[in-house]
Amino acid sequence: MLTALEYLGSVGIGVTSPQLFRAHDGKVYVVKLQNNRMGTKVLVNEYVACRFGQLMELCFPPSDLIQIDEKLLKKNQRIKRAGISRGPHFASQYLHSNRYVAKRDLQRAVNKSAMAGVMLFDHMFHNVDRTKNRKNLLVRREETSYVLYAIDNSHLFVRGRWNAQSLEKLAPQIVINRLRSYGWLLNNFLAAEDFVTYAAKVRGITDEELYGLVESIPQEWLSKESDRAALLGYMITRRNMVDDIVAALCQSIPNINRRTNSYQGK
Repeated sequence: MLTALEYLGSVGIGVTSPQLFRAHDGKVYVVKLQNNRMGTKVLVNEYVACRFGQLMELCFPPSDLIQIDEKLLKKNQRIKRAGISRGPHFASQYLHSNRYVAKRDLQRAVNKSAMAGVMLFDHMFHNVDRTKNRKNLLVRREETSYVLYAIDNSHLFVRGRWNAQSLEKLAPQIVINRLRSYGWLLNNFLAAEDFVTYAAKVRGITDEELYGLVESIPQEWLSKESDRAALLGYMITRRNMVDDIVAALCQSIPNINRRTNSYQGK
């Protein structure tokens, strides 16, 4: 867990009103707070994406829980005015010198095949916000190349807010998103083989790893045991469906040459 040492101010955009903090490791983080207006479920969503994304090795910025303690609250009046409270919040490392992704960026990005993993994750967790909100894909110049990053996973499960009943309803559904950047990727860049590696990583995730993920969610964010059980059940179901999800994605690749040796779940 990170520890916040310095409050730097508001990000200025975003429905969850994220704030900027410098942590004990010297890095700057975008922090979503427990008392954001959308509720703590969006923090759960971000944390699930962080941990699941690590297992899939996705191009998400490094993220973790961050502790804002009483000492920092007392030291900075701006924190009090912003209504920030103590306790664990969610932090994602701030990426300097970035911009929102345009079509031309996909052409020159060195890691565009990594978007197959992000696309698979989004389809597993019904994250349609990635294409509805163009601010959720970034590109950054790193040394001599351009690198893509996917940020902001607050709106998993369609709207971000969910309960046991809504997860049960969403779990068996496969809905392919071809909007905007995902349409560009499927039409022009991604091939079936790009999805194979990520599908294998998902299949390799164990029940024990998913159980540990759910158990590590702060109690302050997710207090109902029924919600925790539903979340675990959802992830197990979606993991077991990964080959069907990837097959549906590959069927959306219009170029038959990039669909050759169509995905067989191997």
